[in-house]
Amino acid sequence: MLVIAGYLVVMGSVFGGFAMAGGHLAALFQPLELLMIGGAAIGAFLVGNDAKAIKATLKALPTVFKGSKYTKSRYMDLLALLFEILTKIRRDGMMSIESDIENPESSQIFSKYPDVLSDHHLMDFICDYLRLMSSGNMDAFQIENLMDNEIDTHHHESMVPSHCIARLGDGMPAFGIVAAVMGVVHTMESVGLPPNELGMLIAHALVGTFLGILLAYGFVGPLASLLERKADESSKMFQCAKVTFLASLNSYAPAIAVEFGRKVLYSTERPEFAELEAHVKQAKAR
Repeated sequence: MLVIAGYLVVMGSVFGGFAMAGGHLAALFQPLELLMIGGAAIGAFLVGNDAKAIKATLKALPTVFKGSKYTKSRYMDLLALLFEILTKIRRDGMMSIESDIENPESSQIFSKYPDVLSDHHLMDFICDYLRLMSSGNMDAFQIENLMDNEIDTHHHESMVPSHCIARLGDGMPAFGIVAAVMGVVHTMESVGLPPNELGMLIAHALVGTFLGILLAYGFVGPLASLLERKADESSKMFQCAKVTFLASLNSYAPAIAVEFGRKVLYSTERPEFAELEAHVKQAKAR
């Protein structure tokens, strides 16, 4: 919703200001200029990226029109889930969670937190490291290094769409210049026309530069920043689980380990200690 509102503000400010200054909006409607700029940009996008990057970008683009799914309640569910798992391990031993991590969908613990359970990347992360912890052959330093490498890989993959869109936006002003030069070439070959017609052709050519810059900085570029933000948010869930597991490996009680995880969250989503405690009790009661 904010993306659409932002686009409306951009168009209202630019085109509204042009109309208030006495300009004719019809002169800016140049479909052929849009065809040259948009077609060249899409072609360059296909050339500059492999199939995996293109697929990831097309999959990520619809998410920019939705709000962030990483809300305070989602983080609280994650921390409550980790608390229950670590409490069961501390009470009954590591082998007590074997059935839970092998089949999370049928687990009584995981099924309480459908939002977390629906994130298969996060679930793989949690279950894989619980298996490693249950093996007893790796210390906290080895697991931390492995977690860091996996989180870096996940973050790198998540950033691919934002990098693709950013490069696409960077090229649009240049494609706008290309469209403008093509218009100038057409004007020069029509130099025998009356001055008023030549003026119209020159105006049409300049629209290409205008559209290229407007599309780059008003429409495409901001999407890259938004996708980057979403990638950062997705990695925060992994960091929260990582810190909580490492605290548990260092023999901290589940309540303290969860507090470690709470501290790494962004301040806008981080629950208060009492708030998280009440949520954990409520979840356990379910």
